[in-house]
Amino acid sequence: MIEDIRAAGDEHDGKAERTPVWRAGSVSLAALDMDDAELLHDWRSDPVAAHHMGIWPRALSALRERVELDIDNDNRDDFLVLTADRTPVGHIALTGQNLADGTAEVELLLAPGHRGQGHATAALDALVDLAFGELPMYRLTAETHTDNTPALAVLARSGFTREGTSRAACLHRGRRHDVAVFALLRPEWERLTRPRAWDAGTVTP
Repeated sequence: MIEDIRAAGDEHDGKAERTPVWRAGSVSLAALDMDDAELLHDWRSDPVAAHHMGIWPRALSALRERVELDIDNDNRDDFLVLTADRTPVGHIALTGQNLADGTAEVELLLAPGHRGQGHATAALDALVDLAFGELPMYRLTAETHTDNTPALAVLARSGFTREGTSRAACLHRGRRHDVAVFALLRPEWERLTRPRAWDAGTVTP
């Protein structure tokens, strides 16, 4: 996450018509498409994103192939995060879905020009509501560097509990980084008093 659970990126000028499939509060989610690869490539090339995600930029062609594989993967669901005017400001995904055990992982990438505006929390809440409200998930997990203060705050605001630290789990820029491990269980989500995505109102096109 980067603001985020792997969150970051550059702003994107394009506002191609996208159809939200899940609406909640200040943001909506639209299914990721092959045409979004260039947008994701720009976001992932941001140095802040690369640092917090522990990655280096990949070729656009390679990312296109990755996006195509992810779209066809039944064990994950990928979405663009859209603002009220349908500007894409991030990417969020529910990955590693195991319907038998009811487990999945959350990933979030937010464009730098839109950090600090509450979009990360809104997007995470929306995805959590989708996982528990429409899918038979029982446990969601998320990981981020222990020094990624904005991401730690977003996870806490969305009700995730820090379960521990994977020490020296990530090698980046010549040094080892600790990774914070978070989780949210269905009973904990049920106890949250915030409005659910389906009660929070829709995003005005």
